[in-house]
Amino acid sequence: MHRIGFLLSDGFQIMALAPQSVFEYANFTVGEAFYTLGNFSVDGGEVRSSLGMPVGTRSLRGRLEVDTWFVAGVNDPLGSPAPDGVLAFLRKAGHRARRIAGICTGGFVLAEAGLLADRRATTHWAYAREMQKRFPDIRVEEDRIYIVDGSIWTSAGMTAGLDLALAMVEKDLGEDTARSVAHGLVMHQRRAGGQSQHSEMLDLAPKSDRIQNALNYARQNLGRPLSVEELAEAAHLSPRQFSRVFTLETGQSPAKAVERLRLEAARLMIEQSRHPFDVIAKETGFRDRRHLRDAFTRGFGIPPQAVRRDAHGDVQEAF
Repeated sequence: MHRIGFLLSDGFQIMALAPQSVFEYANFTVGEAFYTLGNFSVDGGEVRSSLGMPVGTRSLRGRLEVDTWFVAGVNDPLGSPAPDGVLAFLRKAGHRARRIAGICTGGFVLAEAGLLADRRATTHWAYAREMQKRFPDIRVEEDRIYIVDGSIWTSAGMTAGLDLALAMVEKDLGEDTARSVAHGLVMHQRRAGGQSQHSEMLDLAPKSDRIQNALNYARQNLGRPLSVEELAEAAHLSPRQFSRVFTLETGQSPAKAVERLRLEAARLMIEQSRHPFDVIAKETGFRDRRHLRDAFTRGFGIPPQAVRRDAHGDVQEAF
């Protein structure tokens, strides 16, 4: 039996409780109560969500036998610091629990408790840079669905908590069980932790139509080498002016942006098709499958085989 506790404070986001369904369906799948779940708060009693919904909780006082803690996030982690009692408890629990997970902005609570120091972590993309600014000893990776660093797990926005919980089920009960749970919950796919939180085109968000046109041209022609000169022509600018304006508007060089677009396109092809990796590499502008693997692993933190396995349940070719 594995005991899971959800640590709640007033104003918690109700979606923080959604991962409980993952563990519930895991119990259904294996035919026994492998997981037991409980809601906790500092003093116990009713705790209200950000919508005002009351949820009953048990007190953190006394001896608690919990293997994995989930710490719920709030809508505004900057204006709603964690209660002192929560931070004190987590500092002790960090040495006893098997795992501690921060869901969405719950990562800020773990950071305030000192549990993320010198670790990799993620959180909702809207607050990732503020987390890095406030806690410079954390290696914040703002474009990850979830991250596992030792016994500490952190996830991006609220729905990413489902992916994190499903990864826990896979670790505890195996890949087949996790796939069955995802199917039972009608989850479109099992997202790997390294998957992007959002579209690269949205992230780049250029201010001018000329740079937007160049990005659209790049996305439509990823199989080509795509030199700065070619992109500048699409934007009707000189190469020198194009590079300067592009970097000013997007915060990165044209070459880096094109690589990110290639990686996003490759990820989508891996998830949504069964094309061989050689074909995917060619279609998205990588030299060969090894170049694709190296760039993919560097960009997403996991190899393309892992994404294909999570999306389709098997990998029929190796690099």
